[in-house]
Amino acid sequence: MNTAPPAPTATTAPLAGFTVAVTAARRAEELGALLRRKGAHVISAPALRIVPLSDDQRLASVSEQLARHPADIIVVTTGIGFRGWVEACETWGTADPLLEGMRTSRLLARGPKAKGAIRAAGLTEEWSPPSESSAEVLDHLLAQGVQGLRVAVQLHGEPLHDFTAALRLAGAEVVEVPVYRWTQPEDTAPLDRLIEATTTGGVDAITFTSAPAAAGLLTRAHTTGHQTDLVRALRGDVLAMCVGPVTARPLINHDIPTLWPQRARIGAQVRALAEELPARFPTLSVAGHRLRLRGHAVLVDGTVHTLSPTLMRLMRALARKPGQVLDRTHLLTCLGEDADAHAVETAVARLRTALGDAAIIQTVVKR
Repeated sequence: MNTAPPAPTATTAPLAGFTVAVTAARRAEELGALLRRKGAHVISAPALRIVPLSDDQRLASVSEQLARHPADIIVVTTGIGFRGWVEACETWGTADPLLEGMRTSRLLARGPKAKGAIRAAGLTEEWSPPSESSAEVLDHLLAQGVQGLRVAVQLHGEPLHDFTAALRLAGAEVVEVPVYRWTQPEDTAPLDRLIEATTTGGVDAITFTSAPAAAGLLTRAHTTGHQTDLVRALRGDVLAMCVGPVTARPLINHDIPTLWPQRARIGAQVRALAEELPARFPTLSVAGHRLRLRGHAVLVDGTVHTLSPTLMRLMRALARKPGQVLDRTHLLTCLGEDADAHAVETAVARLRTALGDAAIIQTVVKR
């Protein structure tokens, strides 16, 4: 069996040499494709499963109630949720009276996807926040006043306790519309492998497109006894890239540093990751070459040289102190407990070969 590393290849892809995980349940293929176009090696491990409530009596009952007695205001939080709501009512034969009732309601869309779903149903939204944030929707409602009004809130996978509580405190009658819910994946093996890879240095960044996905990863790690190691990795070298601040909340609650783009779009998320992740790794000028370190590779003058985990640890140790001499004892810590001085010589020789120019790493006799 051939276990040789891939042949060096020239690239300008900003994420070449990085391993990026996708935790999304929806649009995972689209997000993975965008990351691969940027050069990333992608691991897909859904952290949740969307369970439609088309057969749920709560949804049927709420829909019938709103058809008979339309709400003054309807808050649509997600496009997929609103479409799922209408489709479920179509199976019960109640979609037409529900939509007719909605024509008398003021419709607020949390973002463009929700707005698109409203218009696809033949309706028109009254307002949508520039930030696509539930908090801004709430501020808008409270500023307008909701005393004595019936406000229907389409939930998006989990209860919006703070949102609905604030409306009730302001005097509104709140009708919660539970269109779908989140649960753990039926097959948790990919998620378990992702947690292991993250805690052992095999992942450079994890992308999150929903708060339930972030919470789902942490919950699974807790269930399997690896939450402490996972949180440590996410507070350290592994970048948590979220699609927006709402998605980041479960991570922030664990004091995990998070980043997100200005616009809550997966395209913007990928662009932000492609800028941020390479900037975290050093670029060195060595022996007439330009070296750029990556998660599992080194770019030498724009050519990707993929390295094994052991050689990558050795390379990082050398790159942390460029131009300085590191003794064998120091380098032994990169090779594992069973390594000896001969193993250091062998690993350095392999690293020289992998980088393509022996002059990049020099041996200083007796030091």
